[in-house]
Amino acid sequence: MNVKQISVSLENIPGMFLAVSERLGVEGINIRAISVADTSDISTVRFVTDNPEKTANVLRSHGYPIRETDVIAVEVPDHPGGLQAVLKPLKDSSINVLYFYPYLGRGESGQPVVILGVDKTEEAVKVLKKNWVHTFGEEIYAL
Repeated sequence: MNVKQISVSLENIPGMFLAVSERLGVEGINIRAISVADTSDISTVRFVTDNPEKTANVLRSHGYPIRETDVIAVEVPDHPGGLQAVLKPLKDSSINVLYFYPYLGRGESGQPVVILGVDKTEEAVKVLKKNWVHTFGEEIYAL
């Protein structure tokens, strides 16, 4: 299911992400999934929270330039090769997976959840729902 991801670019100096985490914590916002990719000067932090609208407002109010993106949260079968159940239908539909990272917790059925950034989000949701229901009898997990 579509969920909102917040991305922020931070200088690679000690304490930058701590400041973001503290601002969100003070506001009662819980980070549920996170990915950090760094270069020599800047880190891009992508995360999903329990309240994306509030997250965006808090970060903007403190001067952070943010980007909001629709991503997909999907349960993945927890066995060797289980990720193929998600990746193969996307490949077969010519949908490119740009990145993915784990959700901190499990889905309704107890399976792990991953966050996917793809090049065709709406089409990917349709493909995964079709294949997920057919293959596993469950729908894509909505956070």
